[in-house]
Amino acid sequence: MDLTHRPRRLRQDRVRDLVSETSLEPADLIAPVFVDATTDERIPIESMPGHDRVPIDGIVARVEDVLETGVEAVMLFGIPESKDPEGSRAWADDGVVQEAVRRITSETDAYVITDVCLCEYTDHGHCGPLEAELRSEGGLEDGPACEPTMTVDNDATLAALEQIVTSHARAGADMVAPSGMMDGMVGTIRSALDEAGFEHVPIMSYAAKYESAFYGPFRDAADGAPAFGNRRHYQMDPANAREAVREVRLDAEQGADVMMVKPALPYLDIISTIRREFDHPVAAYNVSGEYAMLHAAAEKGWLELEAVATESLLSIKRAGADLILTYFAEDVAQRL
Repeated sequence: MDLTHRPRRLRQDRVRDLVSETSLEPADLIAPVFVDATTDERIPIESMPGHDRVPIDGIVARVEDVLETGVEAVMLFGIPESKDPEGSRAWADDGVVQEAVRRITSETDAYVITDVCLCEYTDHGHCGPLEAELRSEGGLEDGPACEPTMTVDNDATLAALEQIVTSHARAGADMVAPSGMMDGMVGTIRSALDEAGFEHVPIMSYAAKYESAFYGPFRDAADGAPAFGNRRHYQMDPANAREAVREVRLDAEQGADVMMVKPALPYLDIISTIRREFDHPVAAYNVSGEYAMLHAAAEKGWLELEAVATESLLSIKRAGADLILTYFAEDVAQRL
């Protein structure tokens, strides 16, 4: 037996860390934060242990808690005081995210990224204003038994996104992150920011966002579940990989600065492909369902939470993500 090659030599203490191929640092992580205009106190999110909806008056303290762990960036999600079919509170100057951004940027050194979508703001829970679409039983527009179904009006949503991103930038957002998967959203947002004098504000696009079953806890947290139907008309089919490359390429051509893949763990192959195909920074969203299932298993005593959380994030980084948006950000950063 030839034992010239013994890989175990480099797995011994002290040398093991020296030859480690992937490192995870607090600066790699982005912490999601939920700010709620409808409450005066923190509201625990039952399906996401350790996370709360935070009132506007408590947002600075919440972000300071994040910064103490070594995490430098937060992603803001807002729950507005009221909703309507168009989601008009999303671009109000006195909106929940706009006010939170002003307070955070004036009182902390956090890097503030804002989620740009309408699902939390529309009374129907979809990612933009709706339009009727005729579909027949046979799939032909002019066939028999045509019945209207509702879907998001892509181009009307683009007009709303223009208003949202400029309102966020005026409030002081450092980066905007459109998540609605509307065709042409990055180009529209880039033009709107540039024309308003915000050429310096980068875009982190949810470039490959899948229609995933792992989003459930987030929809409770952000009060953004669709009132009817689903989002398969505009979010990607989990079966598709080549389409992700096409989506990312379109966003790159339109001026996106960072490309995000969402979710993360079920789509490590997509993260790896995007890393190989593009030279942009790649972000991955370790979503609420990924977080909740590890907590649930740990509560049963089936897994050790700290170990599986760190291993999960390490696998996302190893797959090629430069940045990881994760609900584990604070806990993992403290241990690092």
